[in-house]
Amino acid sequence: MTNPSDGDANLDLQALGDELLEQAADSNSQRAGRTLPHPVNGLRQTVVALSDGAQMHEHNSPGPASLLVLRGRARLLAGAETFDLGNLGYAAIPPQRHSVEAIGDTVVLLTVAVMVTPQPARQA
Repeated sequence: MTNPSDGDANLDLQALGDELLEQAADSNSQRAGRTLPHPVNGLRQTVVALSDGAQMHEHNSPGPASLLVLRGRARLLAGAETFDLGNLGYAAIPPQRHSVEAIGDTVVLLTVAVMVTPQPARQA
């Protein structure tokens, strides 16, 4: 499989999901993730595998975010709102503390827009 850290834009998400699910099964947290290379500054996409029942505990997002289930089922909890997402289900993550729970072995794509600090122009 192509290593996503090598900057190659072509990536087999099924194979990456398989690899991460194996890592998650061997992890104390029962989850594993890999941030994908992306040419757009300020956009972060991470593939996260969660074993059945594993959670990404309640946290804040660093910016506007969305969750796409690539495989399995996930429950997104944000305040009083609950989103049950099946295979290829998508949700914009509300701008408040939230958590994600796997219902069965699950692989998700988490996309976050992060603030970018402008770099000063270089002088010639």
